[in-house]
Amino acid sequence: MNPTEANKALIRAHYDSTVNAYRPSVIDRQVAPDFVDHNQPGVIGPECVKAQARGLRAAFPDLAVTIEHIIADGDLIAVRGLWRGTHQGVFQGVLPIGRRIELTGMAFWRVAGGQIREGWNLIDMPTLMRQLQG
Repeated sequence: MNPTEANKALIRAHYDSTVNAYRPSVIDRQVAPDFVDHNQPGVIGPECVKAQARGLRAAFPDLAVTIEHIIADGDLIAVRGLWRGTHQGVFQGVLPIGRRIELTGMAFWRVAGGQIREGWNLIDMPTLMRQLQG
């Protein structure tokens, strides 16, 4: 497998181990110890990624993402995904309403040395919050 395809495969597997299922030991191998989430200053390393995944799964236990587009250019990978789940736990102060949600998200990832080193994510929060408000 060429490096570009290997990077895309790593990102696909990362969505599977953080969103579609929660597999902490896999996250430890995928995410570099010095990983930086540029959307959450100070969020570094696999432990922070696992905490974020646990929080999402607590609010949306059946959360799943379908990767609709994935494009790679060198060490950068761009993803557009469709997120779906059921609001069954508190999310950003909003009490659970049991409603299904659906929204899109986009992300850029930087991969080096076979691990994810940086992430920039954009989730359609206005759409999500409208769905959670009823």
